[in-house]
Amino acid sequence: MNNIQISKKLFWDLLEFHLLEKYEKGDDIQKALNEKLDRMVMHDIYTKSKTAATEEEREKARKEYLDRVGMHPDFRW
Repeated sequence: MNNIQISKKLFWDLLEFHLLEKYEKGDDIQKALNEKLDRMVMHDIYTKSKTAATEEEREKARKEYLDRVGMHPDFRW
């Protein structure tokens, strides 16, 4: 099992939400967790583009990564 790091602000917001029942922080927490998830997915795709077992898998992951980043197809190699 891997560890995931979060910001100190998100950690404190989660504590306040769950322990102190400050539910007004829910939107901020959801936004921060969604951003973290997006970064994790991007990191996973990038890693696959560099370390996949076959050239075809690496190329597929590279294209997916560039699509998600928003790089225009004309600027790709």
